[in-house]
Amino acid sequence: MASINPLSNPKGVQLLCELCKKPAYLQCTRCRVAYYCSSEHQRIDYVGIHEKICQLLIPLRQTGEPFLQSEEERENRRLALLTRKQHMIDLTRTTGQKLLFQGSFTEAVPAALQSLAFSIDVYGLTSVELVPSYLILGEASIGLGRLEQAEEYLSQAQWTVLKSIDCGNFFKSRLYRILGLLYSTKGDYDEALRNFADDVFHASEEFGTDDIRTSGGYYHMANVFWKLEQPETANSLYQHVTEIWAGHLRRMVKIRLQTPATPKGVGPEGSDNGVEKQLDEMLDEAQEAEAVQVLSHIYNQRRDDTDTKADVMMLICHCLAMLRNIQRIDVESLAFAREARGYAETITGNQGKRLVTDVIEFASMLEPYKPPTPVAGDETDVIGAA
Repeated sequence: MASINPLSNPKGVQLLCELCKKPAYLQCTRCRVAYYCSSEHQRIDYVGIHEKICQLLIPLRQTGEPFLQSEEERENRRLALLTRKQHMIDLTRTTGQKLLFQGSFTEAVPAALQSLAFSIDVYGLTSVELVPSYLILGEASIGLGRLEQAEEYLSQAQWTVLKSIDCGNFFKSRLYRILGLLYSTKGDYDEALRNFADDVFHASEEFGTDDIRTSGGYYHMANVFWKLEQPETANSLYQHVTEIWAGHLRRMVKIRLQTPATPKGVGPEGSDNGVEKQLDEMLDEAQEAEAVQVLSHIYNQRRDDTDTKADVMMLICHCLAMLRNIQRIDVESLAFAREARGYAETITGNQGKRLVTDVIEFASMLEPYKPPTPVAGDETDVIGAA
């Protein structure tokens, strides 16, 4: 970091801290377009988002316009900058969500602030596209115990949603989910459940009832019922969440293992018609972090409950085995697969037989290959037979 003197700034230029918007005294020496009031704010921003976007900020914050002779050149430049800003919105938003699922609430704030700034620049102050950024800031504030600040962010998000006539179910689902988290943290469980139910409704309208983007509402409802000491209801919801993730992860594993189709020709007719569908099945960084957080929590709940049945433990272990396999964390994947197989081998009868078979086959597939031990004399016999 390089020190700067605010008094030496050109007239009319005020350099502000990326996090708190106070006068800046430090400058990033790599990009030279990011400024901070202290080394602590620089550290938080670097860990939270700046490490990812340092070089990406340079073309977006450079002062002075290049001389472009034609209207076409100016339009092409404008569109290129717009594309860069939209990419920054997606990147910072996804990173913020990922950090929330990892419990890194302080580090999620810089990502959300960058997402909010670029969203305002691209869409304006009243656009519904600002809502995800407000929600990340709200959830981070809840995690940090700053409930009044969380209420301010959520009020802004709620006002934007209500004011927008074209607000989709996705934004409403996310809003009700974070409101549910706020009420749950405050101990108002009835209001929390009402908001989580609204979350599930709007997510189901947008994605379907058995989509991983809907499962978050079920998961948070289960957590509330667990706090209310209603384990039967909570466990039923945890199982539904596990089944949703199991179906999605199974499709992802299948995509990883299948042989790519050979194109039949050039152009759209020769392309793989399933590519778009396969891409929809992939997890972004935030969804991957959500899967780890949700499934690990359910696994710990199940393992600590002595009444958990073998088929229930088998499924959650199988989910974690598939997830770690997709993440290429082979040691953990094999460990969970072996644990799932252990439960599967205790299950008798025909109920869930297909799943038991899948679990055992998946575990066997992950086992490291061990060549058969040659029997003494085999080589001589073969040579002699020849």
